Amino acid sequence: MARQGRQGGRQKRTISKNRVARHDYEIGETWEAGIELTGTEVKSIRERPCQISDSFCIIRQGQVYLVGMHIHPYSNGGVWNVDPDRRRRLLMHRRQIALIDQRLRTKGNALVPLELYFDEHNRVKLCVGLGKGKKLYDKRRDMAKRDSDREIQRALKERSRSF
Repeated sequence: MARQGRQGGRQKRTISKNRVARHDYEIGETWEAGIELTGTEVKSIRERPCQISDSFCIIRQGQVYLVGMHIHPYSNGGVWNVDPDRRRRLLMHRRQIALIDQRLRTKGNALVPLELYFDEHNRVKLCVGLGKGKKLYDKRRDMAKRDSDREIQRALKERSRSF
């Protein structure tokens, strides 16, 4: 169920998040992109969430494609259901695609899908981010920082309780 905003309009409603992306990549810039879907795919997404954890984006001939996203076949789709793992085209401005393509040419960068959601106009959108792959020691450092922050918060909470 969507929450009401200040203007009384609908907020974005999350369908699926890629939690692994922020663990494996250091995300820099993010962009919003539309997705070219068929009618049964949209109905299937409304019926049950899809999976974007193993997906990635590629640029071919000036177009951005999402590879590896799995949308379950629609239960009432029949012959109109398409391949659940097909390559889907992302809808972005030409200048954005050119900028992303230029940044992807540097070593270690990847275009990673972060979140799939319905926007305020009930359209399916995908948030993609430019990620730089983390090394194992970077991941360990992030986990240690998260643990230390948690310990600090716990100590502050205990201290505030004692007063």
